[in-house]
Amino acid sequence: MADILEVAPATVGPQLSLIDHVWDSLAIISTIAIVDELYNVTLDGAALGKCEKVADIELLITQANA
Repeated sequence: MADILEVAPATVGPQLSLIDHVWDSLAIISTIAIVDELYNVTLDGAALGKCEKVADIELLITQANA
């Protein structure tokens, strides 16, 4: 996520605001790819686009695994 959002790895945490960083269509597609690779989960692009914090992405992953 740090590379996608163009931030230092130490700053990535559940409360990190996506809106304050590079959260565009390319970032969303990159996030879909990395989540698929790491968690074997395919996230919906529209749902991902509505995420405001990293915690929201974590919730989508948890819900997809339920």
